[in-house]
Amino acid sequence: MRAYVLQHAPFEEPGNILHWLQQQQAETHYCRLYAGDPLPLVDAIDLLIVLGGPMSVNDEADYPWLKAEKVFLAQVIAAEKPVVGICLGAQLIAACQGARIYANHSKEIGWFDITAVSATGDLLALPSKIKVFHWHGETFDLPPGAVLLARSEACTNQIFQLGQRVIGLQCHPETIEENARSMVLHCADELVDGSFIQTADEILSATDAQYQQLSQLMAQILDYVVRK
Repeated sequence: MRAYVLQHAPFEEPGNILHWLQQQQAETHYCRLYAGDPLPLVDAIDLLIVLGGPMSVNDEADYPWLKAEKVFLAQVIAAEKPVVGICLGAQLIAACQGARIYANHSKEIGWFDITAVSATGDLLALPSKIKVFHWHGETFDLPPGAVLLARSEACTNQIFQLGQRVIGLQCHPETIEENARSMVLHCADELVDGSFIQTADEILSATDAQYQQLSQLMAQILDYVVRK
C-alpha cells in the first residue's frame, strides 16, 4: 500500500494513523504543503490522508497552494481512490466538491461527544456515541451526494461519507497525547471562554482509555476506506 499524507502545518501530525500504517506495512510518504512539497501523482496513491491545519480553506491569498490542493483532491476523488480528510482536510474535500465553508456559530475545542446519524446503505458504521477530540472554528455544507454519518451538539456536520471511498472528519480521531499537547502549545490563543471550548488542563486530562477509543475508531475508518 502506498499511502500519502498531506500535511498543512508541522505541528499537525498523523498521530495514531501512523501506527495503523505501520501495521499495514504501508509505504508512507509525506507531502508537506507548508514547505512547498509537490503534490503526488494521482496514479501513485493507494490511500490519501489529508490532515488538519490552522488556516481556513478560504485563505488562498495567504496560502496559494490551497488552490492547487483542491484541484488535486477533486482528481483523487474522481479516480475513486480511498481518501480520509481530517478537520481542514474534511473541509477541503467539501470545498473541492463545490460546498461552502464558513464560520461555525461556536468554536469547538476539546473533548466532546459525537452522535451517529441513522443512514441506510453501504456506509461506514459508527458507535452510537463516542467522545472525540475537536479543534475547529469553521464548518461546511455537505457536498453534493455526501451522506451525514455523525453530528455533535456544537457542529452538525461532523462525519460524512462521499461515495464508497471518501470519509470527511471534522473531528480529530487521529489524536494521541502528543497531538493534543502540540495543539495546546501552538494554538493556546484560541483557548478563551466559550460554551464549547475547554481549558488546556481539561484537554490534557484525557485518559489512556479515551485515546485508545480514538485509535480504534480511526482504525475502523481506515479499514473501511481501503476494503476490497
